[in-house]
Amino acid sequence: MRATYRLQLSPDLDFAAVRELVPYLRDLGVSHLYLSPSLQARSGSTHGYDVVDPTRVSDALGGEDGLRALRAEGLGILLDIVPNHMGTGEENPWWADERLRAKFFDYDPADGWYRRFFDIDDLAALRQEDPEVFEATHAKILELVADGVIDGVRVDHPDGLADPAGYLRRLRERGVERVWVEKILERDEALRDWPVEGTVGYEFLNDLTALFVDPAGEAALSDLYAQLTGETRSFAEVALEAQLQQATTTFAREVARLRTLLDEPAIAHALAALPVYRTYAEPWSGNVEPADRAAVDAAGIEGRLRDALLLEERGHDELVTRFQQTSPPVMAKGVEDTAFYRYVRLLALNEVGGDPGRFGMGVEEFHARNAVRAERFPRGLLVSSTHDTKRSGDVRARLCALASMPAEWRERVLHWRELGAALRPEGIPDAQEEHLIHQTLIGAWPIGPERLEAYVEKALREAKRNTSWAEQDHAYEEKVKRFAVALTRHEPFLQEFEPFCARVAALGERIALGQQLLKLTSPGVPDVYQGDELVALSLVDPDNRRPVDWRRRRELLDRLRGGASPRGADERKLHVIRTALVLRARRPQCFDGASYEPLPSPEGVCAYVRGGGVAAIAAVRPGAQAEADLPPGDWRERLGLVSYGIALYERETA
Repeated sequence: MRATYRLQLSPDLDFAAVRELVPYLRDLGVSHLYLSPSLQARSGSTHGYDVVDPTRVSDALGGEDGLRALRAEGLGILLDIVPNHMGTGEENPWWADERLRAKFFDYDPADGWYRRFFDIDDLAALRQEDPEVFEATHAKILELVADGVIDGVRVDHPDGLADPAGYLRRLRERGVERVWVEKILERDEALRDWPVEGTVGYEFLNDLTALFVDPAGEAALSDLYAQLTGETRSFAEVALEAQLQQATTTFAREVARLRTLLDEPAIAHALAALPVYRTYAEPWSGNVEPADRAAVDAAGIEGRLRDALLLEERGHDELVTRFQQTSPPVMAKGVEDTAFYRYVRLLALNEVGGDPGRFGMGVEEFHARNAVRAERFPRGLLVSSTHDTKRSGDVRARLCALASMPAEWRERVLHWRELGAALRPEGIPDAQEEHLIHQTLIGAWPIGPERLEAYVEKALREAKRNTSWAEQDHAYEEKVKRFAVALTRHEPFLQEFEPFCARVAALGERIALGQQLLKLTSPGVPDVYQGDELVALSLVDPDNRRPVDWRRRRELLDRLRGGASPRGADERKLHVIRTALVLRARRPQCFDGASYEPLPSPEGVCAYVRGGGVAAIAAVRPGAQAEADLPPGDWRERLGLVSYGIALYERETA
């Protein structure tokens, strides 16, 4: 598997439309399509995660004939599947029938307290631990794998399952040999020894981001943030507060259910304080890994609850299982969908699976983490943008650049606060919200009013400070949106902002190109999110699901394939991706399971050799040059972008 290309399917981008894209994607160098959920979803679904009939392929996307015809075009297919939950309603025959509902879903007929997917009431959790449920919900997937229509699956939210390890073993036993899990790992958390190729790549994304964030800027940016907002707490403190809020409000019914199993007032705090998404204690086997014990102890869980969760007091099987299924949504909603919008010191760090409290990473640590990837999961996915990221890789790269110019950034922000005073006569937005707006404009500029307003509204509601999804203060939201749009038309602001933004964008491009090069050559399988082969300044969904101009991408690729030198940021990014993927096709032995050897290099440079025949070099700090000591041999540079801080060498063979 050389590289995947993620596509968010919809009635506007169905199997037939994707078939038309195959020649372009093949020429780009992609080996596998990576498709969003494609089984029968509820009517009008725009994403496919609300499956109502897993026994057939989506009619809206072209049905099974359309999927098989797509596979016949020659590219492999990695399919996103959703084992944790299904959409409720009359369209779902297993939900509509009360007897089947009790069989298939984690549902109690006595009170009607079914387990939801996160806080979404119309997505009900399945009982995949029941072999009959597994067989019924996976029959079509297993058939498609057996027939060679799909080559592997991406398992959505395995942490919601009662027994993730058992589920994954069953997949392997039933013939699904290539599996990737959407598992969010904390910084020092290792993926369990599951029968999988690896994760979908968020831990790599955050390592890549941290590598290009200059740690020298941390103190200055922290001081600026405190000066603006008065916030001096660590991110961990902000996150704990947000998680506890979610545990006691959004997930109050789940906590109440847990307390019927063990009357322990500390359950909500225990869910919030857990330092990882979940533990994996197995009541049926009695197995508790050291990592599970460490997580429970780190959360400060004591007494009977601790003894139950670590299986030291038996007889609490249902409590243990449900606690472990509940902690992931508490963390996800508390951290990613709340704290990330409250703690806005440097938004480049506020990414799925990331820790905004971690400011930067050294080259040595990046090498060490890549070496672990090469040893344990050499075919894990490597991503820089996904359908779930808070910002595209290019936006994040611009924001990374701010850490390298903290003094100037501080001066600009304080002056912009003065320039914007006339636009906020009532003191709205507050300094926290204005800091988020300034960074958003830097990252996504140029951005039109509709996109900006939609993002600001979502960010305000997610933060749950002055408005929220549950209690929407439309008047407040309108004032903040009005300010954000007015700022983009305020000449005194623009006269200073646009030249500065242009310089940040130039540095951001160097960072983005370096990140692309490392993603394309590190141990694992690189993924390109739809449209992201050109500069993509996208924000959180639905902004990152806007239509893609495929014609422009085809034209630019044809120009580069014809031998033209890249001109402009779009072509430079496309050139890096295409060149690296062509090299991966020509020298597969240098990537698939190949060795990873760091190279001696100057400070601020990341360099390594793959499989003895390909060397990648990226300057990760401003002022550093793409230089390193290559091993003996005849090496040829393939990119021609050394002036942009990157180099890709291929060793000539005899």
